[in-house]
Amino acid sequence: MKTRDRILECALILFNEQGEPNVSTLEIANELGISPGNLYYHFHGKEPVILELFERFHAELAPLLNPPDNARLAAEDYWLFLHLIVERLAYYRFLFQDLSNLSGRLPKLARGIRNLLNAIKRTLASLLARLKAEGQLVSDTQALGQLVEQISMTLLFSLDYQRILGREGQSEVVVYQIMMLVAPHLIPTSRDAAQQLAMHYLEA
Repeated sequence: MKTRDRILECALILFNEQGEPNVSTLEIANELGISPGNLYYHFHGKEPVILELFERFHAELAPLLNPPDNARLAAEDYWLFLHLIVERLAYYRFLFQDLSNLSGRLPKLARGIRNLLNAIKRTLASLLARLKAEGQLVSDTQALGQLVEQISMTLLFSLDYQRILGREGQSEVVVYQIMMLVAPHLIPTSRDAAQQLAMHYLEA
């Protein structure tokens, strides 16, 4: 692995474990066993490290936010889609542990986060519209718009909420929470199936 990639991987681990504000470039260099000058050759400070990690996160999430319009999805595919998104969020969870502070310090990151959030919301709205077109959802457009907002907030903040409560942030819990948000909007047969599957996520 190239030194630049090693720096990013090490920084990601330390940021996730300790919180980004508590990690310096010197600590990253020491953890890797390289000189601060070597790290500075690749990244002129911590800000470029954070921004490149965000770019990687965005690139990994992008395919999930652009499902083909003509794809026919089975019911379980919708939940798998959510699970894959949550896994990416968990892998880069430092970005969301103090999102307002981090965005305030790094305006370029703040713009990227806003654009990403808008893409997530558009994708969620599209998927809910598909479910409604298939006769699986019964709520009106206004209620589904509010549901998109609730899901988006859960995606962004549930892992950190678990951490604040002293729990280890679990992707399965986030998927369970989102499924239980969606369930009341489904027709009875789909609702029962979603609730049963949600319980499996909670027990995983």
